[in-house]
Amino acid sequence: MTNRTMPPRTAEAPFSAGGGAALAAARAELAGKIAAHAPTAGAHATAVPGLQLYRRTAPSACQCGVYEPSLNVFVSGRKRVILGGVAYVCDARHFLLTALQVPVSSQILAASESAPLLSLLLKLDLAVAREMLAREPLGTAPPAPPVHGVAMGRNSPGLLDACSRLLDLLATPGDIAFLAPLIQREILYRLLRGPQGQRLRAIATAGDPSQRAARAAAWLRAHYHQPLRIQELAAHAGMGVSTLHHHFRALTAMSPLQYQKHLRLQAARDQMLLEGLDAASAAFAVGYESASQFSREYRRVFGQPPRRDIQALRGAEAAAV
Repeated sequence: MTNRTMPPRTAEAPFSAGGGAALAAARAELAGKIAAHAPTAGAHATAVPGLQLYRRTAPSACQCGVYEPSLNVFVSGRKRVILGGVAYVCDARHFLLTALQVPVSSQILAASESAPLLSLLLKLDLAVAREMLAREPLGTAPPAPPVHGVAMGRNSPGLLDACSRLLDLLATPGDIAFLAPLIQREILYRLLRGPQGQRLRAIATAGDPSQRAARAAAWLRAHYHQPLRIQELAAHAGMGVSTLHHHFRALTAMSPLQYQKHLRLQAARDQMLLEGLDAASAAFAVGYESASQFSREYRRVFGQPPRRDIQALRGAEAAAV
């Protein structure tokens, strides 16, 4: 996923005011609630739509996957996420905001039984963000230059408190349908008001070049198995070819062709792992015309040939049971 000849550049989260005792108390409260609802290692789905809780108890190898538009809040442990040669190292001070679906690699850096990594992931509804922005811009001071569709920010007492109240609803399931959307809107509001919400604001604003590039990315996700014709993609986005390339790379850290390739490889990996397809069948199913080319590109991204990679994944799943 990243340039193997150059180490990834580490991104720094913009400074945000607010901290001290209030931040420590809010972090401790949220950590206690995540730990209570995620008592064992792994991912834990919840009754709140789009909300998952995580407990990790050991460091991990680098893994590839696709992040959806989401907020990932960390309250303990340390994780590194890499997009396009930029590393986002998240710990108890940080959240990670993903504004569109992007292929990334990630690795748990610090986690143990006694000091687990605890985090929550909340999927974001960009339609709600667009509706909120239509009512009020919710912008801040002039933003920093765009940095892909991923941004790292510092946790604040207000954000952690809203997340904590969202977890409180798990104790009163009857309140979830009415109150969860209200708290999720508050969380979106806080993100949109902050400097890290720049990408989210741009992608949700009709006519913005980032929104048009995101439209092209969405089209590729829906049609990744089809041949890529860059002129047609540019026309779909309402942009010239060179403009599309510029804004698409700024948003996703890769060209449209590279983005499509990673979508294809991830889809093929899922089909081999979940549906039992062999490498050649999976390659043709996702749009490759050459099984050998598929194997070469698969190894370049995932580190080993398809069959060996799937065997390793299944072995890891069996060991975790």
